[in-house]
Amino acid sequence: MKFGKEFSIQLVQEWQDAYMDYNGLKQVLKQVLHLKDRQQEIHHPLTSARGSFRRRVSLYRAFSGLTSKCRLGSPRKGDGGGGHVDDEVILVSSVDDEGSEDGKYQTMFLMPSDEGGEYELVFFRKLDDEFNKVVNFYKKKVNEVMVEADELSKQMNAFIALRIRVENPVLGGANLSSIHPVDATKQGEKFNRMETIQEVEMSSEEQPAEGESGRHQQAKADMEGFRPPSLRVLDHVRINVEPESPVSTLKGVLKTTNDKRFSKRELKKAETLMTQAFIEFYNKLRLMKSFSFLNQLAFSKILKKYDKIAARNASKTYLEMIDNSYLGSSDEVSKLMERVEATFVKHFANGNHRKGMDILRPKFKRERHTITFFLGVFFGFSLALSVGIIVSIHARNVVNSPGRHQYMENIFPLYSFFGYIFLHLFMYAVDIYYWNRYRVNYAFIFGFKQGTELGFREVLLLSSGLAVITFAGVVSNLDMEMDPRTRSFRAITELVPLGLLLVLGFITFCPFNIIYRSSRFFLIRCIFHCICAPLYKVTLPDFFLADQFTSQVQAIRSLQFYICYYGWGDYKRRSNSCKGNEIYRTFYLIVATIPYWIRFLQCARRLIEEKDSDHAVNGLKYFSTIVAVATRTTFAQIKTGNMMIAAAVTSVFATCLSTYWDLVKDWGLLRRDSKNPWLRDKLLVPNKSVYFIAMVVNVILRLAWVQSVFGFTDAPYIHRKALTAIVAGLEIFRRGMWNFFRLENEHLNNVGKYRAFKSVPLPFNYEDEDKDL
Repeated sequence: MKFGKEFSIQLVQEWQDAYMDYNGLKQVLKQVLHLKDRQQEIHHPLTSARGSFRRRVSLYRAFSGLTSKCRLGSPRKGDGGGGHVDDEVILVSSVDDEGSEDGKYQTMFLMPSDEGGEYELVFFRKLDDEFNKVVNFYKKKVNEVMVEADELSKQMNAFIALRIRVENPVLGGANLSSIHPVDATKQGEKFNRMETIQEVEMSSEEQPAEGESGRHQQAKADMEGFRPPSLRVLDHVRINVEPESPVSTLKGVLKTTNDKRFSKRELKKAETLMTQAFIEFYNKLRLMKSFSFLNQLAFSKILKKYDKIAARNASKTYLEMIDNSYLGSSDEVSKLMERVEATFVKHFANGNHRKGMDILRPKFKRERHTITFFLGVFFGFSLALSVGIIVSIHARNVVNSPGRHQYMENIFPLYSFFGYIFLHLFMYAVDIYYWNRYRVNYAFIFGFKQGTELGFREVLLLSSGLAVITFAGVVSNLDMEMDPRTRSFRAITELVPLGLLLVLGFITFCPFNIIYRSSRFFLIRCIFHCICAPLYKVTLPDFFLADQFTSQVQAIRSLQFYICYYGWGDYKRRSNSCKGNEIYRTFYLIVATIPYWIRFLQCARRLIEEKDSDHAVNGLKYFSTIVAVATRTTFAQIKTGNMMIAAAVTSVFATCLSTYWDLVKDWGLLRRDSKNPWLRDKLLVPNKSVYFIAMVVNVILRLAWVQSVFGFTDAPYIHRKALTAIVAGLEIFRRGMWNFFRLENEHLNNVGKYRAFKSVPLPFNYEDEDKDL
C-alpha cells in the first residue's frame, strides 16, 4: 500500500485539516518532475525513456559499501569533484511572528536560479506552511491536555478524599492533613502503612531495575514523608453525580437536590465518571502521539521524494530541524501518558497493571469469517423461502381467491410489521457501508462503546435472520391453510405471527451476552430516553432514534393492530372489528403522532438548555407535522370536503417546513455562496450529482401523503393495505437516505471544529476559587 493511502487511513478524521497536506505537496513535486523530464528530453534525446536512463546511470555509480554508516549526501573529506548533490541546498531558520507567541519556521532555498528552481521554491514555501500549521496545532492541543490534566488532578484529590470519607469513617471524621504520621492514631497508622505498601508496590512495578536496597530506601522515604490527602477539599466541592433520570430532573426543577452526600452509592458513581474521564483522556493522548508520529513520517517521506526527483540532498537539513522542533522534541504527551497509566492502575485497577491497561487501551473490532458465512446462509434461506411463498400463493391462487380481502385485512398487517423492521435494518446496513467508505466516524458520533459498534455485515446478518424467521412463518401459515388436516385449527394458524413477535421481543430483551447484547441494551436505553422525553438530557442518539420512529408510523400502528386482533379475540373468528371501535380509532390517531410528539418535547428541552432559536423552529416543524397527521387521519375516517382541504393545507405547510429543514439544516445543503454552488464547501461524495438527486428524491417522497388525501388508495389494481405498505416502505427508504447525509453533515461539523472526543462529565464541581486545598 502506498504511503499516501495509508496516511489518509490512519489519520484522525476530525483532525484531517490539521495534518500535513501530503497529496498537495506531491502535486507540487509532480510539476518539478515534469520539468526535469522535459529538460532530460532536451539534453538527452536518445534516452527519452526516463526509467531506463536512470536505471542505466545507477549501474555506473560508485559503491558506498555494505557497512557504510554515513548518511546519503554527507560531505566526504577528499572529494575533489564538484557537484550540486553534495552542496548545501537549503537553510532553515526560526523567525518570530509579530503578535504571536509561537515562532515560525522558514526555509531559504539557495538555488532558485537553477532551471525549475521556481517550482522548488514553491515546494519549500508550501512545506513550511504545512509544518508551521502542524506545529501550531500540536502546541495548541498539548496546552489543552495540560489544562485537562490539571483539572483531572483536582478531581482526583476530591475523589481520594471522598474515598477516605466513605470507606474509612473513623479517619473521615478527622482532619488527616493536620496529623503527622509519627503522632497518628492506630487507625491512622494502619492506613498510612497500607498506603505506603501500595506506593512501594507501584514503584517496584514502575522501576524493576532498581535493587532491593534501593526499594527499601524508597519505602523508608515514603514512610517518613507520607502525608494523607486533605479532607478539607470536600468542603469546597459540590458532588455532581446525580444520575440523569426523570426523578433527578424533577428534583432539579423543584430545587430539592442534595448536592453533598457522602455514601458508597455516590462514591461508586464518582468512580464510574472518573474512570470514563481517564479513558477518554488517555485516548486523546494516544491520538496526539499518533498525530506527531504520522506527521513526522509524512515529512520524511515527502522530503525523500524531493531528494529523488530534484537530485538534491535537502532532507537531512530539514529533518534535523523537525527533530529539534517542538513536534519532534516535545515529550509532554509521553510523560503524561505514563503518569495517567500509573494513576489509573493504582486507583482504579487495584494495582493490577494488566487489568488497568486492558481498560485504558481502546478495543478494536476483529472481522470474523463466521459472520460472513452465516450471512450467506441466511440470505440463501430467505431467498429460498421467498420463492416458496410465491409458489404457495400461486398454487392456492390467493390473488384471485374470495378470501383475498380477508387475508389482506387480517394477516398482512401482522406480517408487514416485520417487513418494515427488515427494510429499516437493511437501509441502516447500507448507510454503515457508505459511512465506512467515506470515512464517517459514526461510532464516535453515536457514542458507541469502543469495539462494540456493529458493522454493516452484522446488521445485514440481523436483517437476513429476521427475514428468515418471517418468511418461515408465512410459509408455515400458508401450508397449514392448504393442508386439509390442519385447516380446522384456524386459531393455531392465526397465532404464528404472534409467536414471531414474541421471539423478536425475547431476542431484543434477552439479558444474556448473546446476539450483540451491548448494542441491544444501547438501543433499549435510547428508546427509554425517547419515551421519557423531555425528562432526559437530549443527546444525538436519542433524537436520531426518535427521527427513525417518525418513519415507522405504520409499524407502530401494526403493533396497535396486534393488541386489538389478539387482545379482543378476533383471531379466533378470523375477522377484526377494530376499525369499528371508537377506542381503536382514537388510538389509531394518537399512536401516529407519538414519534413527532417525542421530537417536539426533545426540541423544547434543547431550547430551554441551549437557548438556540433553531430548536424552536425545529419544534414548530414537528408540531405542524402532528397537526397534519391528525388531520389526514381524521379525513380518512370522515371524508368531507372541508376535511380534505384542511388535510391538504396542513400537509403542504408541514412538507415545506420539513423539506427546508432536511436540506438546509440536517444536510447543510442549498448554500448559494458555497464553492460548490447550492451544496456545501466540503463534500464526501466526489460525484456532486448524487446530492442533487438526493434532494429531488427527498422532496418527491415527502409528498407521499398525496395518495391518502386525494383518494389514490382506492385503486382497483392494488389492495389498499398493500399500497399503504409500499408508501411506508418508500418513507423508510427516504429515511435511510436522510441518515447518510445527516451523519455526513454532523461528521463535517466535527471536522470543522476538530471535535474528535466526547465530553465526559466530571463528578466534582468546585464552589470557590481556592481549588488547591
